[in-house]
Amino acid sequence: MARIWPDASAPVGLLQAAADPVRWTVLARLAEGTACVCELQEHFPIAANLLSYHLRVLRDNGLVTTSRRGRWVDYSLAPDAWQRLRDALPGSLPEGP
Repeated sequence: MARIWPDASAPVGLLQAAADPVRWTVLARLAEGTACVCELQEHFPIAANLLSYHLRVLRDNGLVTTSRRGRWVDYSLAPDAWQRLRDALPGSLPEGP
């Protein structure tokens, strides 16, 4: 039987944030460089408010960062995003007693 780690919710939440197909595609797009919502919207056939929701989930989980450019908000892949996702995989969990 698999053991449930007391701090397992953090890696699971991180992986859940990235597991959505739209959010995964956003991460892949941002790996190519910074983009504002209007630039990202060109690549996604979804409503702007839904794209903003997905970006908020990624930001809340620390996978993307934002910076303000006048009235625009630019999104970038967090420098440690891929490493944090790798670390969240089960093989990266600490050994139990």
